[in-house]
Amino acid sequence: MTTTDDIAPGQAPADVAALALKPALEAVLMVVDEPATEADLARLLERPRRAVADALRELSDEYARTARGFDLRLVAGGWRFYTRPEYAAAVERFVLDGQQARLTQAALETLAVVAYRQPVSRSRVAAVRGVNCDGVMRTLLQRGLVEEAGTEPGTGAILYRTTNYFLERMGLRGLDELPELAPFLPEADAVEAESAEALPSFDPDAPEPTSTTEH
Repeated sequence: MTTTDDIAPGQAPADVAALALKPALEAVLMVVDEPATEADLARLLERPRRAVADALRELSDEYARTARGFDLRLVAGGWRFYTRPEYAAAVERFVLDGQQARLTQAALETLAVVAYRQPVSRSRVAAVRGVNCDGVMRTLLQRGLVEEAGTEPGTGAILYRTTNYFLERMGLRGLDELPELAPFLPEADAVEAESAEALPSFDPDAPEPTSTTEH
């Protein structure tokens, strides 16, 4: 049986149960969108729930003892990383600085899909663009251009829509003033309106974005 001592640094074992528990928990909790329960983490990492619970509390105590800029909290029945209140000024400055940056081409395309298909789920936006859009959606949420709009019946997926701030930045009184898609289609009878090419790119912060890097 493989043990954690048998795994070389940087090596990915085939058996998730062979991973060192604390680093594995840290890695998973770095990417969760909502608090993760001990039961879910135990199932995911194939470990006893008690071992997972003990490891989480030890990590939380360790972060507090070493005065890290973040801590691990048990909130609403699950665990998640949070920044510490005493470093709020640094986080706030970072977020506000991001508000001044231009939107990338990827963000513009994603925003256009949301604007024309709202309310729409992330998976639907990804299907239209043909690429994962989780990072871009987080950027648009952070910038206040989109917001959550309930869940999709049947799947429970979170739906998104544009905000009043989006209308303000676009100079629109309502969504009915969005430009028609037809003029942007190469051939209206040959190209589906849901394709990425069928959606106009527009920047609420600048007229002509130059970056195409996805963030």
